[in-house]
Amino acid sequence: MNIDINWLAVAVALVASMVLAKTWFTPLTFGNPWRKYTGITPADSKKAGKKPIILTLFANIITVWTLAVLIDVSAAYFQSTSVWLALLVGFISWLAFSATTLATHNAFEQKPPKLTLINNGYQLALFLLVSAIIGWFGA
Repeated sequence: MNIDINWLAVAVALVASMVLAKTWFTPLTFGNPWRKYTGITPADSKKAGKKPIILTLFANIITVWTLAVLIDVSAAYFQSTSVWLALLVGFISWLAFSATTLATHNAFEQKPPKLTLINNGYQLALFLLVSAIIGWFGA
């Protein structure tokens, strides 16, 4: 079996993932509640510098590439390049690897449930956005 990754789709999905990350946590969306539940101030963010966004970039590269591989393998197995199949792969991947892990960690770390919802919502949006783009390009 050959894995055929559409690198243009990966590049577009990566850019979209970074736009989503930047947008999700602005004061106009979930930034203020996220700061409230984490206790991270704008000064804390400034002190952290570019490290968090660089880490996000590398994490998103891995996420986008992995979803591209999983979608391609699923497309070959089911003989379908449907966007719906790509979205299903994204949803199942989010549920199995991201949502459950984040919920478990946040429960043991006694984080507020609303913070878990904000962060899991971001992860769900990320996985579905990336999967939709990859699926739209035809896996």
